[in-house]
Amino acid sequence: MAKDINLSSGTRNPLLLFLCVTTLMLLRTEAIWLTIPSKGTKCMSEEIQAHVVVLADYYVVADDVKGHQPQTVSAKVTSPYGNNLHHNENVTHGQFAFTTTESGNYVACFWVDTKHQESGGETTISLEWKTGIAAKDWDSVARKEKIEGVELELRKLEGAVEAIRDNLIYLKNREEEMREVSETTNARVAWFSILSLGLCICVSGLQLWYLKRFFRKKKLI
Repeated sequence: MAKDINLSSGTRNPLLLFLCVTTLMLLRTEAIWLTIPSKGTKCMSEEIQAHVVVLADYYVVADDVKGHQPQTVSAKVTSPYGNNLHHNENVTHGQFAFTTTESGNYVACFWVDTKHQESGGETTISLEWKTGIAAKDWDSVARKEKIEGVELELRKLEGAVEAIRDNLIYLKNREEEMREVSETTNARVAWFSILSLGLCICVSGLQLWYLKRFFRKKKLI
């Protein structure tokens, strides 16, 4: 006989707390600060698999000096094959969003606009880079599907688990590709070693034959 199980508030609260903490650990994103030299480029990259949503916001961190205008920067984001995904010049803040089409390193580069540079010092920018499940708008999902509370946290956990599974599959495929490349390289090196050894033996035999013939002509043997 089936029995109804009622969770008391004392049982539900720790469960909700555990779900919230776990989800926050899986979905947390932290902004990083990049220090850009007065002359030069600062880049960051991340290896991302195909069909992943990427969102990013960046802005120039203002100096503490009163009346000092924030320095403007330029930004450029490229795909693993060199395709231009974002390009912005002479700005103090910006954002970009795209869905990856190929797997590999996606590079974001920033540099100071020398034409509008007020000082020769370094410039600091704050960059918040979100990928995959962390870039999903969960507020819109909750409003659209009319879910909240534990159900929403479970949905986040489900998305995080799927993202982890996809990442593990991607890493497994990469490992198989690297193993195939390694085995092919080892086979080529082995064949090259055999050919080199055979060539050395042939050259040594020819040298012995030539020397023996030379000494016989000179009647030394």
